Amino acid sequence: MDLKTLRGIAELMDEHGLTHLKMDVDGGKLEIDRGPREVLAPQQQPVVVLPGGGIPAAPAACAVAPAADAAPAAAPAAPAAPAVEVVEPVAPAPDDGTLEVEAPMVGVFYAAPAPGAEPFVHVGSQVKKGDTLCIVEAMKCMNEITAERDGEVVDICAQDGELVEYGRCLMKLR
Repeated sequence: MDLKTLRGIAELMDEHGLTHLKMDVDGGKLEIDRGPREVLAPQQQPVVVLPGGGIPAAPAACAVAPAADAAPAAAPAAPAAPAVEVVEPVAPAPDDGTLEVEAPMVGVFYAAPAPGAEPFVHVGSQVKKGDTLCIVEAMKCMNEITAERDGEVVDICAQDGELVEYGRCLMKLR
């Protein structure tokens, strides 16, 4: 395929708003992936991988796979690494003896064993290691969350029936 034909295909893609095209051409395969329509910075340009693992030396919007009898493309130098912003770590809060009880999985938080029943704990409740604090339902399984140590419930951070993420603070013990 010559460059003039390839440019014609690219113009037709522009004209019709196409971003991806695959077709058989001259005994080989042609795949054009223009990606998003916004302008990309040089380090964001799409990379085209040719059969045999070769990568074109310059970023390209399209590539023509060579015919079966053609030699694979030579591998170019590694692309430049994108800029990395260095962020200073946040210092942990001072340890005041508070233990955050975190959700061990994604699920629904239940403060009580059944709808309308008394909650397992309230703010101010004294708990012993192993006492049930709440339930997290995941995939129809009721998972009891128990106290890791003796203490007092100082805050309940989730609402009954609320979907909680993994690692979310459910309640705090002191």
